[in-house]
Amino acid sequence: MANTVLIGLQWGDEGKGKIIDVLASRADVVVRFQGGNNAGHTVEIGDRKFVLHLIPSGMLRPDSLCVIGNGLVANPVAILDELSELREKGIDIRNRLLISDRVQLIFEYHCMYDGMREGQLGAGKIGTTKRGIGPAYADKAARCGIRAADLRNPAVLKERFHAEGTRYNELFKAAGADLLDLDAEWVKLEATAAELAPMVTDTTLFLNRSIKEGKEILFEGAQGTWLDIDFGSYPFVTSSNTTSGGACTGTGVPPTSIDAVVGVLKAYTTRVGSGPFPTELDNAEGEALRQKGGEFGATTGRPRRCGWFDAVASRYAIMINGVTGIALMKMDVLDDLETLKICTAYEIDGKVVEDMPADADMLSRVKPVYEEIEGWCEDTTAITSYDDLPAKAKAYIARLMELVEGTPQIISVGPRRAQTFEV
Repeated sequence: MANTVLIGLQWGDEGKGKIIDVLASRADVVVRFQGGNNAGHTVEIGDRKFVLHLIPSGMLRPDSLCVIGNGLVANPVAILDELSELREKGIDIRNRLLISDRVQLIFEYHCMYDGMREGQLGAGKIGTTKRGIGPAYADKAARCGIRAADLRNPAVLKERFHAEGTRYNELFKAAGADLLDLDAEWVKLEATAAELAPMVTDTTLFLNRSIKEGKEILFEGAQGTWLDIDFGSYPFVTSSNTTSGGACTGTGVPPTSIDAVVGVLKAYTTRVGSGPFPTELDNAEGEALRQKGGEFGATTGRPRRCGWFDAVASRYAIMINGVTGIALMKMDVLDDLETLKICTAYEIDGKVVEDMPADADMLSRVKPVYEEIEGWCEDTTAITSYDDLPAKAKAYIARLMELVEGTPQIISVGPRRAQTFEV
């Protein structure tokens, strides 16, 4: 497998967790490189379902070592809660998680501020999960954040936590919002820090040494390309680089050590939260996709907005990520449809364009240009090889790959680990 970056090519929720789990069977180390617990990766193994938010999905493979890279913002309480849940489900987590000493930490005051700020935006709200992600990244950029290294020094951590907590309480007071009880919060944080401190280390050094030793690394992204802080449908984006370049800045592994980039696409398109969505089906067709696809957020439970496959957005995403192979997910959701539509271009203010505009306002005015393709109307959920797919299903895949200028690598026809095969 070599050193592989796994990226979402749409607005998130493409099914990355499942593909990470599949690829992790060949990886020595699985490292998450950006985001926080605002994203969820769902993996189904037999009749068991696991939802992971901060812990890399490689934890479900007993031979994989997992790393939380420096590009994350991580809530220490959330890490412990997730580890406890895995332990209760029988997953062996002993000595299998390393946390970068450069990780920025999320505290309760970040979550409170996140919710307060979203409420103030009214109709212009971003659609944040209110998990404190944006405020924590803002503190990182403002150079006043607290990093995981401080978990190993309780005196320093306490001083910095109270200083920053006091600053946030002043903001809450000015806004007429509830204040955070810093002393009570510190009691919880102190106990959490003691448990996590042994896992904190220089993971950049560890990862680069592992590569020199010939070990194979899987770099796990969260969210999707169109939520990237630079390339996404700004301002309706997350606060980190969700694209493949983030794998280097979020781990300290140089670009010359990356061998492959696997991009994940759904056979249709979904989006959670606010922002433009050119192919959205706000009708019975969209609701049918939502129900059959189980399109509800793994982290929040929010219903996902659903629409036809967008080749314009996908082609651009493949280009900027340098994708070498595509995992196409949820083909089975389209099994019953007689006719499928693919967005091949955008019409904006009467002009047809084939590239993704940077302007979110312009993107919101898009009229998708569709072509229709015949559905296969056969059950694909028991199929275990590409050759056995219905001819019309293979024709659909071929047309998608032609439009997005990509190469199919993996096909998924259901939520379980076994419902996945390589092309």
